Amino acid sequence: MAWIAFFFAMFTAVLLLRVAVLGFFESDGVPVRAGDALLPDRGQITDRNGVPLARDFQSYALWFNPRAMEGGPPLTRPAAEVAKKLVAIFPDMDEADLTRRLASGKGQYLRRRILPAEATKVFAIGEPALNQPAEPSRYYPEGNLAAHVLGYVASDGKGRVGMEQVYDAQLSDPATRGTPVPLSIDARVQAALEDELMRGIGEAQALGAAGIVLDVDTGEVIALASLPSFDPNKIDEEGMKLMFNRVTNQVYELGSTFKPLAVAAAIDAGTVTNLARRYPAGRGLRVGRFTIRDSHSLGASLNVPEALMHSSNIVTAQIADELGSKRMKAKMELLGFNERPRIELPARGFPIWRSGEWPRLTTMTVAYGHGIAVTPLHLASAYAAMVNGGIWRPATLRKLGPGEAPKGRRVFKEATSARMRQMLRMIVVDGTGRKAEAPGFRLGGKTGSAEKPTDGGYARTTLVTTFASAFPMDNPRYVVITMFDEPKGTPATSYQRTAAWNAAPAVGRLVPRIGPMLGVYPDENRDIDLSDLMPLVGGAH
Repeated sequence: MAWIAFFFAMFTAVLLLRVAVLGFFESDGVPVRAGDALLPDRGQITDRNGVPLARDFQSYALWFNPRAMEGGPPLTRPAAEVAKKLVAIFPDMDEADLTRRLASGKGQYLRRRILPAEATKVFAIGEPALNQPAEPSRYYPEGNLAAHVLGYVASDGKGRVGMEQVYDAQLSDPATRGTPVPLSIDARVQAALEDELMRGIGEAQALGAAGIVLDVDTGEVIALASLPSFDPNKIDEEGMKLMFNRVTNQVYELGSTFKPLAVAAAIDAGTVTNLARRYPAGRGLRVGRFTIRDSHSLGASLNVPEALMHSSNIVTAQIADELGSKRMKAKMELLGFNERPRIELPARGFPIWRSGEWPRLTTMTVAYGHGIAVTPLHLASAYAAMVNGGIWRPATLRKLGPGEAPKGRRVFKEATSARMRQMLRMIVVDGTGRKAEAPGFRLGGKTGSAEKPTDGGYARTTLVTTFASAFPMDNPRYVVITMFDEPKGTPATSYQRTAAWNAAPAVGRLVPRIGPMLGVYPDENRDIDLSDLMPLVGGAH
């Protein structure tokens, strides 16, 4: 019994010694916990309400293993016969290409993701070389919803393009991947935005569209869409072409949406003090060898509210001229128009921005959105500052907690912001933005229809149309931007191509859908007080 006890003791000592050797000398230095096996290979991304937008799950792949039968042929039947059986299961596969790949005798993926039912059918073919390994896979349960925000995960397991790339380390780290990453977007608002933009593309036969919903007080992006979109569950050559983000990476001349910003800059600087003052409009404004014109005659003279309501280039140019190049440029810089947009996404376009001292003509054309090109996100952040009391904040796709909103920087005086809220509301009540009116939501905004620049001038047949807005104007909560690329005049738009007929109506349909989701309910008994301005435009209201 003593000898037996001795041998058991020695055996136990050897086991303990081996464990020690493995732990101290042969481990990779990373502590392994039992719970790690339960963690996903990559963390989950959710919307602000916890709705999963990207998650891991185990899926099956279809792998061709020509060495499955050691010493034997790669396949038990001709490659063409096996290919035919596979195409019967996967009709979208090319039979000739599949035959060639099977006949090559090279191990390779035939399909990266197959359903369990499909794996069962492949197993029934009875070919040992057709393996169905279970592999971790990235899955986007909402399909192409918010694809440009999320990005995708490449075959090397690394995030690409969107927030998958931004949070790649956090989503992959065993210490953090168990905690979902919440984004600022609301999946419900995102779906509504994409739906209305798609409707607008169809009605106007546009090449594409972009849109954003932004919290004016925190800079949080509630929705961001660039269309056409791609499906992150299926990255192919066509999908790669659609990954360009129109909201953050493409710069545009956004036309008359700049006019309220120019007027706000002039009010802020004190060069506009009397809103009743009338500026000559007429048939054109001669500046050197150039003539600034309006799209049509708006009368002999206009005051500031009328100039914004009817979108006068001539009057806005005069206001900017009185403000002066130095002050105009400084205000545009405070709004961030001279740098890439502030947001976490890696793809951010640099504005077309004239450095150095601005000539007089540049100052005047920038006032109505020509000669400067920015992203729709630039415009959204600028409008947020114009209506929220004057504070510019960077946009973010992170969900912010209480007290986490950045302090920002003051761009406009509070009094200027209050006055601009009135005039933006007037544009929707009785100006070019009338088709955006959403009863009870007190919406305000400005249309912009800009010809696309070409070599030596502008293409009169191609427009970029934009509606920049905010609601409710008596206490602004959200900025909404919609933009369409090369809309056509169709029966659905009364054969008109301008923003008043496509971008503005899209916002008018969107706001009643998303307002209640965001805690803004219609109230037709409330509105911003316009009583001191309406007499300046005839007092009809």
